[in-house]
Amino acid sequence: MSKRRDASKHSDRAHSAIPSLWDDRAERGQAGDDGVPDEALALSIRDSLYDVIPLGPLERDLINTPAFLRLQQIKQLGFVYRIWPGATHTRYEHSLGVYYLALRGLRLLLGRRTAGLRLTAAEEAAGVPRTLLAAALLHDIGHYPFSHAVEELGFPIESHESVGRRIITSGAVAETLQHHGLAPDQVADLIAPPRGHEPAGALRVLARLLSGALDVDKLDYLPRDARACNVPYGGVDVTRLLGALRVEGAGDAARLAVDAKGISPLNSLVHARQEMFDNIYWHHTGRAMIIMLLRAVQDALLAAAIVPADLTGHDDAALLAYLAQEHMPPATRDLIAGLRERRAYKVVVELSSRAGRLYQQIAALYWDAAKRRRAELALAEELGAALGRPVPDWGILIDIPKPEKWEMDVTVVFDDPPLGMQRVMSWAEATGQTADDLSRYETHQRRVRLVAAPDLRDAARAHTAALLARLERLAVV
Repeated sequence: MSKRRDASKHSDRAHSAIPSLWDDRAERGQAGDDGVPDEALALSIRDSLYDVIPLGPLERDLINTPAFLRLQQIKQLGFVYRIWPGATHTRYEHSLGVYYLALRGLRLLLGRRTAGLRLTAAEEAAGVPRTLLAAALLHDIGHYPFSHAVEELGFPIESHESVGRRIITSGAVAETLQHHGLAPDQVADLIAPPRGHEPAGALRVLARLLSGALDVDKLDYLPRDARACNVPYGGVDVTRLLGALRVEGAGDAARLAVDAKGISPLNSLVHARQEMFDNIYWHHTGRAMIIMLLRAVQDALLAAAIVPADLTGHDDAALLAYLAQEHMPPATRDLIAGLRERRAYKVVVELSSRAGRLYQQIAALYWDAAKRRRAELALAEELGAALGRPVPDWGILIDIPKPEKWEMDVTVVFDDPPLGMQRVMSWAEATGQTADDLSRYETHQRRVRLVAAPDLRDAARAHTAALLARLERLAVV
């Protein structure tokens, strides 16, 4: 470390009255080196959830790259702030939180005398712990503006993980990783592994901390989103759940697990996620604004006013300004103006899974954005005919929330199993709860909606039967 950085380190220590995790080894269960590099504190950041997040030189340099700084201008919850004004927190904050929880989980796993993570000499030399921490910090680096909205278009829009992989393996982020002795491809593999090439060894175990039923991504965004919206959902006992982490098995058979004390907090995590979808993520106004952005981007792509690559690298404000330009098609400009002025589309009709075949036919349009757009054009035509006047072909839109994954591939370990239990059991065996149970609840709660421009909502409601009949005819073609 340079003298300048060393002086900065000591200055930060002198001005911080709260010990960092680098100074506090109690949580690790042992004294001495635990295999996590960057023992010297380079920077402390105050956080609304965790108070102080300590960063080492690697993390400090990563958060100062242009790609990471862009996340400060991307709201974590997209348009939700239009309903809950406090929800202005960003992907930047969330990424720091995921890094912090990964750090805590990593220290706990490395510090356990039994059922902990054991690194080979080669894995230590390759910087496996720092690779995980870098991946945790960078897991959302490729995110489009306004949360996941744009990705719902599907091909040719890439996933944010794929975009992130390119950012991590080239340019300033890759140079920073290499400067600190890490392989950019290995970091990217934890976020977007190439097909058929999943991480091996300790990284395969640690990858479950980033993506899985009990990943630190959910552990951060649920409480963070709930606090920003000031709602009583999303509560998770993070400390207890992290404390329950174990590594079960050895070598290629090693896998991340929880002990018996982790069952209750993990169950709370699952249900907190359901509650946040029910009340926040699937709120009808927020969803209407997402579908408005989606159609605005779709029409701009079809008019060749933009190409998919134009959508990466923007922040929230920059994307809206870009899509509002004069050369954009009328639909795009009008929808973007509605988003800027909070003229959200209104619900015409809402369908539940108990609507049977019609619900299934409309919900299936999620996987075919082009067909969904054709259905929207037909709905506008149908309403125009009923009213005897033209209706803009973007006047009625179809909102279909993405089907969520409810995986519960979790191993539970009992140190002293109760009678009838085994020492090692699957989540379903230990709790009686399966992913199908969670998916069944989601199916009953997930709605598809027809939404219309505010000045068309009442007219559309008066002709709901005709609109649904037109949709049903289209679905069987």
